[in-house]
Amino acid sequence: MSRREKLTDILESFERDGMLRGLSRDSLLRYRSPIRQLITILERKGLNFAELDNEVLKEFLEEQKARNLSAKTLKNYFVGLSTFYDFLVFEGMVDSNPIPAFRKRYLHTYKADQRPEERRLLSVTEMSQLISNMLDPRARAVAMVLAKTGVRKGELIAMDLEDINWENYSITLKPKAKRSNRTVFFDEECAMALRRWLMVRNDLGVPEDCHALFVNYGSKKRIDKNRVYEDIVNTARLLGFHRPESSKLSDHFSPHAFRHWFTTWLLRNGMPRDYVKELRGDARRDAIDIYNHIDMEDVRREYLARIPRLGIY
Repeated sequence: MSRREKLTDILESFERDGMLRGLSRDSLLRYRSPIRQLITILERKGLNFAELDNEVLKEFLEEQKARNLSAKTLKNYFVGLSTFYDFLVFEGMVDSNPIPAFRKRYLHTYKADQRPEERRLLSVTEMSQLISNMLDPRARAVAMVLAKTGVRKGELIAMDLEDINWENYSITLKPKAKRSNRTVFFDEECAMALRRWLMVRNDLGVPEDCHALFVNYGSKKRIDKNRVYEDIVNTARLLGFHRPESSKLSDHFSPHAFRHWFTTWLLRNGMPRDYVKELRGDARRDAIDIYNHIDMEDVRREYLARIPRLGIY
């Protein structure tokens, strides 16, 4: 067995361990890229995981900075590496985890009196402009669902036709470790966009055994994350809402920016914070939250009264 096969086998063992610990598949996929890049550097130097030192980590960091990655992405990369080295320590493959000390020294990007850079927030008028300029029925429906429900990209991709309740305009999301409440609501504007997309979907010849709400035009299979990203970013770039050449978070508009928009405008329109947290599916961290039973019909009424109208028909 070659050195690369051994290192790759360890990565696969780490991913199996992560699944047993309850880490989400999305998290493990994000961790895979930085770990593989670190493996490449170690192979180049003829080193194993136990021989990782600050010089190797500096080389890794320099390579990532040369790619103009954002501070948040760099932070997430080192979170992945640290999680991986915690696994190696647990398995007795290394004596200690060198990542936290290195991360503390080199990834401290903000002074105590500075606020972190904020994600781009579109006005209601700008959001209306963005979605109105999406001529593709699928792209428009995807954007409308993201804006009106605040769901994550992965949650949208996993939606099936039968998850939609057309009687009370709600969607039941798939179970996920990060989400507590699985019910989200949508309004008439979103319903119209969904109905138009479903008319197109019905004419595509999608196989009967495919229940996905959103599908790719070519394969007729469930839409993938890259297609969702492109559906959103292509129009955002044309309107100047997304500048991929910029390193500033506020110059980027991605699918996750809809969740920021959804949360901010519901709060600004006076929706109770607990109701917003319920729709976001935020984890209930305090013991008392377990006993705070929220009436979802009250949430639905509040939602319909507070969600911004975009004037798109």
